[in-house]
Amino acid sequence: MPRILALSSQVARGHVGLSAMVPALHAIGHEVTALPTVVLSNHPGHPASAGTRIPAETLGGMLDALWRNGWMDEVAAVVTGYLPAPDHVELAVATLRRLGERRRPLYLCDPVLGDDAPGIYIDPLAAALIRDRLAPLADVLTPNRFETGWLTGSRPETRDEVAGAASRLAGSRLVAVTSATAGDGRIENLLVHGRSRLRAAVPWIAGVPHGTGDLFAAFLLGHLLDGQGESEAFACAVAGVDLVVRASAGRDELDLVSTVGAAARAAACPLEPV
Repeated sequence: MPRILALSSQVARGHVGLSAMVPALHAIGHEVTALPTVVLSNHPGHPASAGTRIPAETLGGMLDALWRNGWMDEVAAVVTGYLPAPDHVELAVATLRRLGERRRPLYLCDPVLGDDAPGIYIDPLAAALIRDRLAPLADVLTPNRFETGWLTGSRPETRDEVAGAASRLAGSRLVAVTSATAGDGRIENLLVHGRSRLRAAVPWIAGVPHGTGDLFAAFLLGHLLDGQGESEAFACAVAGVDLVVRASAGRDELDLVSTVGAAARAAACPLEPV
């Protein structure tokens, strides 16, 4: 089975960052080598949180040990999420390049930069490095609407505007925009690859816990590694997240434990052209 190298945040309680990605990838059937860029008690959106940032130097030492043990040769794919500081981004870039010297892995970049209300919430230099150095290395990008706009220097609002901005990011890579547009009780996700533009709409549910973006990225990568086509992997990832979201309504964290198995096997949701 493919082994995935994952770099993102980790929480002791809840399901965001690696704490969402790893269970999702395991449920699909993939091994994961997970390196946390920060370790927190819980998502900082709660009234109180505590934890620490893991220095890039420490992560680099861990990676070096994995290399010396011969285990990095097993890596078939890489996913990056929350990279809070410039040296975390530089470490990700260096690791991808070193892996590419032997066998180029499939790389999914979830550019965790910010959202509509707070704007950019990581170090601005780290955000710029993700835009200029890391995202260009990606085979798959999974930004939200705000991140799609920030990466392209635009402020897309309508479906066509978001699809246009995603097209500028796409080129030869796959771009899946999460929470691209919302209205009429629906929320849409967009898939853009070359001239192909598809949308998947699911019901909008209020008060959704954090972690859906991390979960979507994991499901999408896992399904792609399983050999699914791009549109099918996208449609199954959207359906899987929707299943978890429905079960999590009213909770303060995603109900992943009781749903991840079914979500990993969710039938593809309908797709429509944009």
